[in-house]
Amino acid sequence: MSFYKCQKCQKAWQYPIERCPDCFSILERSLPGKAKVVGVSQVKVSTILHPQTPFFALVLEDENGNRWTHKSSIEYKIGDEVEFSPSVDKNAVAIWRTKHDILEAIDNLVGLLGGLKIGEDSKILVLPSINSSKHPYLAENTSPQFLEAMIDYLLSKGAKSENIKIVAQSFNDVPAGVSATKSQLVDVCKNKKVEPIDLAEKGFVKKGGADISELAFSNDIIINLPILGLNAKKGIISATENLLKLAKKEFYLGLKYLHDEEEVTKKIIGVLPEILNVAEAIYIQRQDKANVYFGLALASFNSFNLDRVFAETAMIKNLPAFLKEINLENILVVGRSIKEVQIEADKLGI
Repeated sequence: MSFYKCQKCQKAWQYPIERCPDCFSILERSLPGKAKVVGVSQVKVSTILHPQTPFFALVLEDENGNRWTHKSSIEYKIGDEVEFSPSVDKNAVAIWRTKHDILEAIDNLVGLLGGLKIGEDSKILVLPSINSSKHPYLAENTSPQFLEAMIDYLLSKGAKSENIKIVAQSFNDVPAGVSATKSQLVDVCKNKKVEPIDLAEKGFVKKGGADISELAFSNDIIINLPILGLNAKKGIISATENLLKLAKKEFYLGLKYLHDEEEVTKKIIGVLPEILNVAEAIYIQRQDKANVYFGLALASFNSFNLDRVFAETAMIKNLPAFLKEINLENILVVGRSIKEVQIEADKLGI
């Protein structure tokens, strides 16, 4: 849980505000190093939102005296320290509630997967979803808030803005720059002083018989930052689909014309280097084009597993063959449970 504290008034808030409401000083964000249990209650009666019982409702306190509640399936006693061990499984999928602080969600997601080794000289490539020339409220592209939170996360871990590149490529008739401007992602790049790049204007190299952007192999860290949703024809708007934008447009369209979607996808994804996928599912578009608040973010180094878990949480039935064949029982899910999210998705009519 992150807190925003005023150094003058010494007051703290759990939600992100820029200035203190009392003295207007700029607040500083802090994360607890350790959390101690100061209150615990066992819940045995199930509810619609919490069907699996028993569980434990904890009151946690950090070293600065900040307190918050936490739901746990593990029993703790008052005075115990609570630590969240990261997963060592590269194929694991992390799920987290965004609530009112996207930066906190990203921080927790990456931490659950073991974190990133970021230094001042780390060259970082970020690939948001830029699917159409639409305003952010239509939820067809990565939102400006999600991109800004990811950049803030990287800067907070020691990255330099000049070493962060925001890349995109259009596979339709609208140039990537036009869509990025309309979706307000270019504004984020300007405000954060990071460079936006159209991959179509850069070079490509042959890897395993595929034409892939050379930038994918000349950076230390690559982060796929897709927006997830539902599609009437394909069933799902996926993280894996966004990764295909790292391939050369002409190569992708030519391969797609000659082969089926599954073969094309596996060929391209199979030659890419390790990529961290941090997917936005805060507002997702239903098949009827209506947007609903889902309030989630997901992360994994395995885009196929991430898409399969998202499909299960949103109860998407019409899936590509390469996702249907993935057995959920073989995927380690950390953070929120799939069952809890499914109940909320059902209430939203997804």
